[in-house]
Amino acid sequence: METAAATIERVLDREDAAGPAVPLLDLTSQHAALHAQIMEALHEVCVSQHFILGPRVGELERRVAAYCGCRFAIGVSSGTDALLVALMALGIGPGDEVITSPYTFFATGGAIARLGARPLFCDISPSTFNLSPVAVHNLLEDLARRRGGAVFNRKTGAPIKALVPVHLFGQTAEMEQLMSIARAYDLKVVEDAAQAIGAECPGGERAGSVGDVGCFSFFPSKNLGAFGDAGMCTTNDEGLADRMRTLRAHGAHPKYYHALIGGNFRLDEIQAAVLLIKFDHLERWTSQRRTNAAFYDGALSHANLRSRVTIPAVPGGGRHVYNQYVIRARSRDALKRHLADARIGSEVYYPLPLHRQECFRHLVVAANACPEADRASEESIAIPIYPGLTQSQQSRVVESISGFYR
Repeated sequence: METAAATIERVLDREDAAGPAVPLLDLTSQHAALHAQIMEALHEVCVSQHFILGPRVGELERRVAAYCGCRFAIGVSSGTDALLVALMALGIGPGDEVITSPYTFFATGGAIARLGARPLFCDISPSTFNLSPVAVHNLLEDLARRRGGAVFNRKTGAPIKALVPVHLFGQTAEMEQLMSIARAYDLKVVEDAAQAIGAECPGGERAGSVGDVGCFSFFPSKNLGAFGDAGMCTTNDEGLADRMRTLRAHGAHPKYYHALIGGNFRLDEIQAAVLLIKFDHLERWTSQRRTNAAFYDGALSHANLRSRVTIPAVPGGGRHVYNQYVIRARSRDALKRHLADARIGSEVYYPLPLHRQECFRHLVVAANACPEADRASEESIAIPIYPGLTQSQQSRVVESISGFYR
């Protein structure tokens, strides 16, 4: 029988043979460079004893609003709560229907359902993974009927009230077409920009500035990440901004007087302090992500992998900020195992689209309703893209992918 020491030695030998590890995400160097600054800021928050909705929250709101090209930003407790607050502020509630993508993180559909509304899942564009304007148009042409100035689903009788496009992986959805459809059907638009701070539409509009409300996440793995959960809503509508500020604090305005039923969705001062320090580096980090993406684009093409691997498509004029670099890959699951054996991090976003989830089974979605979302869930895989990733590490990733297909 092999001893424990021999087992460890054998594993280490195998790891050495595989080469140095390339994690999917490594924030070590980023945090090391900012450690002293962050510790000082956290000390100042503790000394001030102003922990909730303090001056740093206000400053972060002003800076994010300006960065996104919006008049207002409202700090909240997470990206999920940003979606929840936005939908609540727009009056989405029990019995309403909201069109969105099934190929996204669960929070998008979950926030709709938590309010008693019903997600209407609509298929994605195969090239970008984002909500397809053609699919949205066709769905509304088929289902939508006007009655008394409102739009209703002819099959369920429920009002269709909003559209939630997702700017997936750091690239904006086709907002010009989607906004045109939304206006034609009097739908409110909430942009799920959780992965897309700084992303731009082909016309130059920043993510979160086009619809009625934009929703951002500052989860630690995001391009701008906190030391825990944090989020932000953006809008150009002063009335909506006021309503969201009220909703994030239990619906109280002034304190202890409640015209609305809100929740505890407040952004705390410690997270704002961390985010303000990181904010100064966001553009540099985004530039590094885009440089890393360009390297992958060229290296994967040069390795003659284009028949087996499809690199991200970026429509002309847009700005992809690459929260993830997601490829489509033949034999995806086997490739993922191969990368793991080579000590290379990867992730599948998302292995089961929302219309296939157990909790949404009651929606009775047709078996072939979203074929592109189904296909993406079987083919997509994210490889490392974070700032600080070296070209040597990226070359290892490409070599390992190439070796798998050889």
